[in-house]
Amino acid sequence: MKQQIVLAAERLFAEHGLDGVSLRQISAAAGNGNNTAVQYHFGTKERLVQEIFEYRLPYLNERRGLLVARRRPEGLRSWVECHILPVLEQGEQEGSHYLSFVAMLQQYGRRDVFERLSAELSGPTVDFVDRVGALLPHLPEPFRGHRISQALAFGVHAAANRERTRSRGGSVLPFAVHVGDLLDGLIGFLQAPVSATTSSVLSENDPSEPVLPLYP
Repeated sequence: MKQQIVLAAERLFAEHGLDGVSLRQISAAAGNGNNTAVQYHFGTKERLVQEIFEYRLPYLNERRGLLVARRRPEGLRSWVECHILPVLEQGEQEGSHYLSFVAMLQQYGRRDVFERLSAELSGPTVDFVDRVGALLPHLPEPFRGHRISQALAFGVHAAANRERTRSRGGSVLPFAVHVGDLLDGLIGFLQAPVSATTSSVLSENDPSEPVLPLYP
């Protein structure tokens, strides 16, 4: 029953937002006539949101580990592909609403769901940020962290948009074309030099480090 609740809540939150769904509606969508089923299994809506976020991470991280072991990435594109590809693949799964759910969390500013992850679940993303940062020595901080943050955000939102389009029966590019085109864009964005104009604007403002959203 817990799995049914997680999957039903993932879909409803993705479609209606955190404030647009009641625990009673989630229980009904999960096929449970008991209106208190969510409270019984999860206690609070906050705990349910956290468990939805964590539910697919073990598989995503396992898939990343397999890709890294198989491809032994060294360059920027290979590292980005090993991290992003499992996210894009998740959006292709029938009935998946996970990427739309994560994109919705970003709109709510819910960085706390990542901060509460165990080191085991957050480790692959933290390691990815460190490795990609080391491959961008031409970008001083805070530009380097901001670029990586935005690349992760764009990857998730691109996958979420495709996930929603597919769920509605809309037309999308072939998956391999989608992946290749997205990687081309992300690598170009990450590698682009910082212009003199942008650097001068930074010098006039607070150069504090960006807070990485750290997506799954």
